[in-house]
Amino acid sequence: MTDASHSAASADRASVDRVLVVDDQTDVCEALRLLLKVAGYAMTAAASPERALTELERGEFAAALVDMNYSQDTTSGGEGLALIERIAARWPELPVIAMTAWASIDLAVEAMRMGAADFIEKPWQNARVLSVLESRIALGRSRRGERRLGAAQALMMDEADAGFVAESAPMRRLIQELTWIADSDANVLLLGENGTGKTLLAHRLHQGSPRRERPFVRVDVGGLTPSLFEAELFGHVRGAYTDARQDRVGRFELADGGTLFLDEIGNLPLEQQPKLLRAIEDGEFERLGASRTQRVDVRVIAATNADLTGEVAAGRFRRDLLYRLNVFQIVVPPLRERRDDILPLARYYLAAACRRYRRPLPHLGNDVERALLDHTWPGNVRELAHAMERAALLGGDRRIGADALRLQSAAAPVAWPGLESMKLEDAEALLLRDALERHRGNLQRAAEQLGITRQSLYRRLEKHGLRGDEPG
Repeated sequence: MTDASHSAASADRASVDRVLVVDDQTDVCEALRLLLKVAGYAMTAAASPERALTELERGEFAAALVDMNYSQDTTSGGEGLALIERIAARWPELPVIAMTAWASIDLAVEAMRMGAADFIEKPWQNARVLSVLESRIALGRSRRGERRLGAAQALMMDEADAGFVAESAPMRRLIQELTWIADSDANVLLLGENGTGKTLLAHRLHQGSPRRERPFVRVDVGGLTPSLFEAELFGHVRGAYTDARQDRVGRFELADGGTLFLDEIGNLPLEQQPKLLRAIEDGEFERLGASRTQRVDVRVIAATNADLTGEVAAGRFRRDLLYRLNVFQIVVPPLRERRDDILPLARYYLAAACRRYRRPLPHLGNDVERALLDHTWPGNVRELAHAMERAALLGGDRRIGADALRLQSAAAPVAWPGLESMKLEDAEALLLRDALERHRGNLQRAAEQLGITRQSLYRRLEKHGLRGDEPG
């Protein structure tokens, strides 16, 4: 790779990576400083192992170039080996590249054994130094990202699996379908009302797949403004737009090798759909502001409460995108159609709320159980979870009364007292809330009711600090 190509590549770097150079020769440090500066790196010099350790304690570094000899007339490489060993023990994620004018296979092997990531001979070739640095820094960043994602994913999986109930016949059939397709790479479309647990099922699909050890990345498509869509999914480079002060990895890149969950896909604006189609179809995209094409291997799970077939007929959703998403379709039943799951779910959420609020676990009386079974649950499992949380807070020590559930028998009409005396901004916020509530967070339908474009709705929601219903 040429120096010019490295200069171009440096424009795509997340931020200015700082390299620690440990060498007692001033001319060596100065030559490396000029080389690294041209390539877009910052540099800190340390003339001794002791100084190097001090610098490492003070700040963060993307890599370290470590000379093997410091004392006069020393050629054994022992000082460098000892420093590499100490760095590897104290900062195991830092890529260390050994340098020496007395190169030998034995010394290179020993340096790698002590923890060096690579080895460079003096006098060096500029292209070799930059190539090794770039590859080792990128690899280290990738491994750190994978570990963070893995830890977060393990936590999410533990949380997602908790409270999963499938005792009813509709849910048992659904679980059988999940079992059939989980170990494939087929894209899956989850359909169902808000609050039915589509996110939970997406987690379970990932857990049952060969990709389970790789990232599970979720995107709330319904919560993205059009201006953020491309940067969020595909990432951006520094300077791509006014506030892009550093590079950002997109969700497709984060999910490479794993599963990408596109929640509320029905709210994706038509003008953004071709970009998503290409990424799903070819596994290719470009970061916003960059020309280099990225390739990823991602399984896509999408979810929506919208009628996508109807959206296609209305010209609001691309038919070819629907075909790509809908390799296998699963319809998640609403809670009212899985009555055998209501009481087990209620007991689980009540116990969880009591633990969270440190309340004694009360008994569910027959009247409460009847009220739970008779309710139509328009908000589905999410509404049930909220009802049991209220019961935990309002119920007595030994028994919960049905009144503690505070269930609404039907959606009451919105009452707007004093509308004529409201300020314009307050009235606008009220209309926005009403439209979102009527259409259960579906932004496209809310915009149509209000007679405005979805982009205009986004701006008004941001202005009033509002958003659509939580995905579920």
